[in-house]
Formats: sequence, C-alpha cells, structure tokens
Amino acid sequence: MKSMVHVCCVLALVALSAAGEENEGPALRDRSHIEDTLRLAAAEPSVQLTAAMKTLLNIYHTAIKPVEQAFKYNELRQHEVTDGEITSRPMVLFLGPWSVGKSSMINYLLGLQNTSQELYTGAEPTTSEYTVIMHGEKFRTIEGIVMAADSSRSFSPLEKFGQGFLERLVGFEMPHKLLERVTIVDTPGIIENRKQQERGYPYNEVCQWFIDRADLIFLVFDPTKLDVGGELEMLFRQMKGRESQIRIILNKADSLSTQDLMRVYGALFWSMAPLINATEPPRVYVSSFWTQEYAVDTSRELFMKEETSLLEDLNQVIENQIENKIAFIRQHGIRVRIHALLVDRYLQTYHEKLGWFNDPFEVFNDIVTDPDKYYIFKSILAKTNVSKFDLPSKEAYQDFFGVNPVSNFQQLSCHCSWMGGCMLDRLERAISYELPTLLRSVSKGTPAPAKPAQTPATPLSSSCKGPECEEKSPNRWRRH
Repeated sequence: MKSMVHVCCVLALVALSAAGEENEGPALRDRSHIEDTLRLAAAEPSVQLTAAMKTLLNIYHTAIKPVEQAFKYNELRQHEVTDGEITSRPMVLFLGPWSVGKSSMINYLLGLQNTSQELYTGAEPTTSEYTVIMHGEKFRTIEGIVMAADSSRSFSPLEKFGQGFLERLVGFEMPHKLLERVTIVDTPGIIENRKQQERGYPYNEVCQWFIDRADLIFLVFDPTKLDVGGELEMLFRQMKGRESQIRIILNKADSLSTQDLMRVYGALFWSMAPLINATEPPRVYVSSFWTQEYAVDTSRELFMKEETSLLEDLNQVIENQIENKIAFIRQHGIRVRIHALLVDRYLQTYHEKLGWFNDPFEVFNDIVTDPDKYYIFKSILAKTNVSKFDLPSKEAYQDFFGVNPVSNFQQLSCHCSWMGGCMLDRLERAISYELPTLLRSVSKGTPAPAKPAQTPATPLSSSCKGPECEEKSPNRWRRH
C-alpha cells in the first residue's frame, strides 16, 4: 500500500513539473528595440508626403502614360507600371533556400509568435506559396485570384503567369504598425534538386517580377545550407543591377561556436563571390532572427548589434519611400521616351524608303530585321542625349513589330495640338524639370509644388546637383 502511494506521489510531481514547463515554454526575446528602431509609434504619413504622392501620380498620368499608350510601351516586355504600384508601400522580399528561417524571421519582426496569424514553420520545406503580408483593418486571408483581380492593388499584373501560379499566391491582411509602412513577401524556398517544371508555373519569371518591384531584398542563408546550385545561380543573375538592394543574412548564427561561425562566414563569401557582379559586396548580417533567446555561450552582443543594424537599414528604406518612387518613375519615363523615339525613327525610315512600286511589308521587314543598316539605333544616340545602356535590344523590336503592325502608330509630330502642345515635350519637361523639382522639394522637406511652372525643358543629362541633394532626408512620419 505504501509503495502504491509513493508511486502516485511521484506521478503527481512529474505531472506538475511537466505542466509548469508547458506553461513557461521557451524564453522569448524582448522585441521593444524593434518598435524603437523602426519608429512604429508613427501613425500616418505627413501632409507633405501625401501631397508629393498626388503630384507624382499627376505627372505620371499627364506626361508619361499618354506616351505609353500611344506607342504601346507595355507590349515591349518592359516593367509595367500601375497606379497601385506608385502608391504602394515599400516591398520587402525574402528569398533563400528552404528552411533557413525566412518565415520565422517574419514572425519575429511582426510579433506573430504564438498567435493565430503566425506563419507555419518547420525543419522541412513548409512554404510552397508566395505569401504577401499587408496591412488591413482586420485579419483576413485573400486568395491569389482575388488579389490579381483587384486593380487598386499592385499585384494585378500577376495574372499573366496563369492560374497555376495564382493558386500558389496568398495574401494576409492584418492590423500592424510595421505593415502600415511596408509590405512583406515570403517566397517558396529554393530546392536545387527539383526541376523547374515541377512547380507548375514559371518560377524564374515570377521571381523576376517580385525582384523588379522590391525595395529591399533579404537573401537568407542557413549555416548548413551554403551549397550553390542552378536555381540559386539563376536567382543571382536575375538580381543583376539590383545589388544595392540586396542584404545577405546568415541566420541561425547562435547554433555554431564562434570558431565555426568564422569558417562558415568565409565559406559564404567564397560561395557568393562568383555570383555577385559588383565591386563592393552586399552587406552581410550575422545573427539569429527568431523569437527565442540566443543560445548560451554565444556572441549575444554581436548578434544584437547586427540585428539593430538590419533594422536601421530597413527603416532607411521606409524613410526614403517617396524619393525612391520619384527616381523610379523618372527612370521609367526615360525608358518610355527612348521607346517613343525609336518607334518614331522606325516609322520615319519606313516612309522614306517606301516607294511607289515597293512592297510595304518587305520594306518594313527589312528595316526591322537589320536596323543597323538604316542607322536606327545610332541615330537615336547621336541626336538625343540617350545612354546606350538604356537602349532595348534589337530583337525586342523584332518581336514588338511582329505583333504590332506599323499601321498602328503615328509619328511623334502627329501627336501635337495647338492647345495641348506636343506629347514628347510634356514628357521631356516631366523628366528634366518636374520630377527633379519634386525630388528636391521632398528632400528639403518643403511642400510639393501643386503645378510645376511651364518652363523650357533642360537637357536630360541634368540631375540634382549641389549640397542640397546630399542632405539626409528628414523623417516625414509623425509621432502621436
């Protein structure tokens, strides 16, 4: 009888101990520094930021979009711009191999641990969809087909990747201070031993779409997954020209000793060096980005400094939102202008070479097949201030005119009116004067001009110069 009582007491103690451990759980890390560094106390953008965004939209609709539509720029397989993209929040894109901690890092940044909104994580490949996390008044899930159908969002162009991709696109809306300032995109992990066609959609093209629109790209690695395969190499080729937006993260750093961490850090640079075509390598952050406390006997102070540095980098992107939008729209306007000039040059050459007895189709086909014979591209470089690095490829125009007959277009001289002026002049004025003026007004913190003065266009080579352009942009987000 005594032995049975003793066994019951032991079992009761074990049960109480287990219950206590279950209630305590693993120690969670303090997140207060995240809110302080990212200034999440700010509630809404200032009046100056809102006015600048309205001015930017007005410039786009009055000066750039008419040229896009007249010369069918979007059919040149270029970056299509929508109103939703112009007014959208900065996009933070998470890329990397499977199970390196991308979803855990998002849970940590947003404080979703142990909540119903927590992203699922695990040691196996868990994220098979593109997950877009946005701000909303309440938590709700949005199917990909609904996101693509909503023209007010910046994701409507994703319809071109087909139903197979839209089934793997999901959006989450939730009320969160950080999501009032950024949109976060979690991507499926890179799996090197899987064929691309097994995904059921054009994986590389979808990645390119998100890369082109990302303001910051977090490329996350695990110390045990530093191997480089074909899929990762292709990803780096797609990010060429975007090196300034890439941040490499060596996650789960507290799982290694200091000596092993140094070796892994060197191995990461050795693996990445052939893939990064830049004089200055991207910034690498070494830490453990998740909710649990750092492992004992690890470089806790170093990891905290790295984490704070990463948050400051993210906050800088948020602060420079409107400047980045203006610079992007100006660069887009330059590409649209080049396209219009090239199409105009093709048309001018066609009308010059077309005789009474020539076959119109053969004449234009010869011009499109061999544009160098007629100095199409060289004439653009010689007569206008255009960089050769901004010129589209000749093959792109072969495809372009293959689906757009020459009869669909009029020369630039035909797009002029007595009252409205010339379409090209409005575009050049926006590129040379209106957008640089708006950028300077935002950088100085002065109110954006409601309607820029109608002054003659300056050369396209002109840009913001002088000490005022080097000033650090002020914080335009008010605190309560």
